[in-house]
Amino acid sequence: MNEIALKVLAPAMAARLRELTPARVGLGRTGVSQPTRDQLAFQRSLAQARDAVNARMQPAALAAAIRSITGGEVLRAHSAAADRVTYLQRPDLGRMLDVTSRATLERTRGGPYDLALIVADGLSALAVERHAVPLIAALLPLLAGWRLAPVCIVEQGRVAIADQIGHALGAEIAVSLIGERPGLSSPDSLGAYITWQPRPGRTDAERNCISNIRTEGLGCEVAAARLASYLAEARRRRLTGVALRIESTVSGERLNLA
Repeated sequence: MNEIALKVLAPAMAARLRELTPARVGLGRTGVSQPTRDQLAFQRSLAQARDAVNARMQPAALAAAIRSITGGEVLRAHSAAADRVTYLQRPDLGRMLDVTSRATLERTRGGPYDLALIVADGLSALAVERHAVPLIAALLPLLAGWRLAPVCIVEQGRVAIADQIGHALGAEIAVSLIGERPGLSSPDSLGAYITWQPRPGRTDAERNCISNIRTEGLGCEVAAARLASYLAEARRRRLTGVALRIESTVSGERLNLA
């Protein structure tokens, strides 16, 4: 293929690829630089990702929305990271509850429960704000017969804080719904981390994760069906993590939920 043909085909190929992915593919150029529109679009995406990391969750509004769905008690907790700056600089503190929250959970302990749902801001409060409530609403009808602990909302929380909360509540399985680290095309991605018999000291290898829960990724209805499949199999096999590999049919599609 000669050089002229390549110059003709390249823009069309790039346009087709851009229809298939949000990645920055086939950007143009003006001299030795990018076009202004592409540079501005990049800066906008970067600003959205930074805003998502630094945004504060609105726990009172979130608790009210979850309470309206579940009809049950919603607990509020805080990690040992006192503020956002500390949270970002000290991941270890985001994995532990503060003293007041530990005392609250000890007083609340009931159970035994089959499942504890923990909602944490993580690295994107925007993801929690947009997707946590719809996901819980889609999940609850799939959990008939499950004994559910009070939903717990955690400010400045990391994934592993669900181990401490699930253990304190006496839950057999803990699920952490948490804002994932923003990307340049996904500032609002929610993750669901499933842990069998949560307790402090659990490792990431002992969890399963469903990620990219958002409108442009894995929709809440499909994510809820996948999560319910994981939960059922985890309870049947009494484990989660790398040892848990299951297949499930969701929306007519054969899925490997490894």
